[in-house]
Amino acid sequence: MIVSLIAALSENRVIGKNNDLPWRLPDDMKYFMETTSEHYVIMGRKNYQSLPEKFRPLPNRTNIVITRSPGFSAPGCQVVHTLTDALEIARKANQTEVFIIGGAEIYTLSLPHAHRLYLTEIKAEVAGDTYFPNVNLTEWKELSRRHHSVDAKHPFAFDFVIYEKI
Repeated sequence: MIVSLIAALSENRVIGKNNDLPWRLPDDMKYFMETTSEHYVIMGRKNYQSLPEKFRPLPNRTNIVITRSPGFSAPGCQVVHTLTDALEIARKANQTEVFIIGGAEIYTLSLPHAHRLYLTEIKAEVAGDTYFPNVNLTEWKELSRRHHSVDAKHPFAFDFVIYEKI
C-alpha cells in the first residue's frame, strides 16, 4: 500500500493558522478533493475539527481520525489512537493508496512511512502557527510539477508537485 502525504504549504512551510488555512486557493481545494476522492484519508483530531461541519466527514472518502482523547466521537468516521491502527484499517481494506491529510503532528508521524508526497508549493511566505515537517528532498524524486499562476481567485502562484521516495 502506498502511503501518501498531501498538503499545501508556503515557502516557509506554513500549513495553517488558528486551526484554519491561511489562504483561499479554490483550485488547490479542487485538486485535493479530486486526488483523495474514493480513497481512505487519515487525519488528526484537530484537523478533523477544523473542517467545516458540512464537510464532516469528507465525502466520497473513508475518514479515519487519530486522537489521544478517550471517548472522542467523529460521526461517520473511524476513530483510532495510533497511526499504526489507522494504516492497518486501510491495509485490511486492500487500499492501494492511503492519504495522510494532516495536521502537522500527523504529518511528522507519517513522514517515515511515506512513499509519495503531493505538495502544493505556494510561492509566498505566509504567517501561520502550524508547519509542515522538514523534508530532505534529496531522498525524493520529483515525478511531476504543474504551475498555477496568480489570477482573480488565487492571490498566490503555486505548483502542484508529486514526489516519490527514492
